[in-house]
Amino acid sequence: MASLYIAIAHYPVIDRTGKIVTSAITSLDLHDLARSARTYGAKAFFVIHPVADQRAFAARVLDHWQTGHGRQFDSRRREALDLTRIVATLDEAIAAAEAASAARPLIAFTSARAQGATGWDEARAMLRRADGPPIMALFGTGFGMAPTLAERADFTLPPILGASDYNHLSVRAAAAIILDRLCGR
Repeated sequence: MASLYIAIAHYPVIDRTGKIVTSAITSLDLHDLARSARTYGAKAFFVIHPVADQRAFAARVLDHWQTGHGRQFDSRRREALDLTRIVATLDEAIAAAEAASAARPLIAFTSARAQGATGWDEARAMLRRADGPPIMALFGTGFGMAPTLAERADFTLPPILGASDYNHLSVRAAAAIILDRLCGR
């Protein structure tokens, strides 16, 4: 099986008006995405944020669960958070994954509005190839990732479509569903 990485981008993302902004890191995203990464066998979970204060916030959350009181409180949470890597840019995440896997990861773009996407069967087959390149599933915050991130992708995964026309899942929910579709038994 190819190595799987996940990443959450906080910049450049779009706000509700279509403006490109930087979104804030939330501790919920850190915890839940790390737990999903661990559950589905990802090699690392990258938190991408250009603002040093936000990266410091994420580091404090991780420190609490990895070395502080949280370590004794819930060791399973620490085990998941140990996969988390805080970086300033997508390029840093790609470089770290490439160094760990000895190959540049293919970037899988995710979006609720994706068109022309690679099908789930094809994406699963790419991931299940033992000799295949690593794959980094890239998730966004806010109201989606800016087009400049989509342009960096090697392929796009299909959007998660529910039973209604409402389509505004949290990144945590969408990531869990996507990881299950890619790696679930």
